[in-house]
Amino acid sequence: MRKSELVYRELLRGFVEEKTAVFTQLELARRLGISLSTVNNALLPLRKMAAVRVKRRNFEVANAKKLLYYWASVRNLERDVVYKTRVEIKGTVAEIEKGMPPNVVFAAYTAYKLTFKDVPADYSEVYVYGDNEGLKEVMKRFPQKNNNPNLFVLRKDFADKEMPLAQMFVDLWNMKEWYAKDFVKALEEKMHGILA
Repeated sequence: MRKSELVYRELLRGFVEEKTAVFTQLELARRLGISLSTVNNALLPLRKMAAVRVKRRNFEVANAKKLLYYWASVRNLERDVVYKTRVEIKGTVAEIEKGMPPNVVFAAYTAYKLTFKDVPADYSEVYVYGDNEGLKEVMKRFPQKNNNPNLFVLRKDFADKEMPLAQMFVDLWNMKEWYAKDFVKALEEKMHGILA
């Protein structure tokens, strides 16, 4: 994930999960381990579209919905895929999910299902975020097969043990499967009151 996207995710995580709208650039740079100029550059398009309002000592998220859709539009999910394979077992999706090591974070469809105890459509792919250790374990449990993958591991660059809602949304927005739109629509409805 690009460094600017780290900024967007942190702003939305703060706004949605922590109910915080006010930040400082220095605080974000320190928390994310990136330069102050990177934070400043990431804020430029947000300032132009009035998604953030910069004040003298800090800035605030003025329109979280604009920020969310902007991040969704610049997200390149393919860039973060570090492993993909085809798993052929009975009850494929449920069995893949059960077979995941504990140090991965479910993403996309599974994350939605676990968060909301519901699915707006059936799905046949499993996406997870994994660090190096998690990736090695997934590769051991689900060996490489190159035809028509249904298991994807994305590079994990966040500390959360659960999928932040904004991350779930932008990932679903960027999924190519036809039923992703059903998940996006359902998540938009659930996030409507939060982003207002």
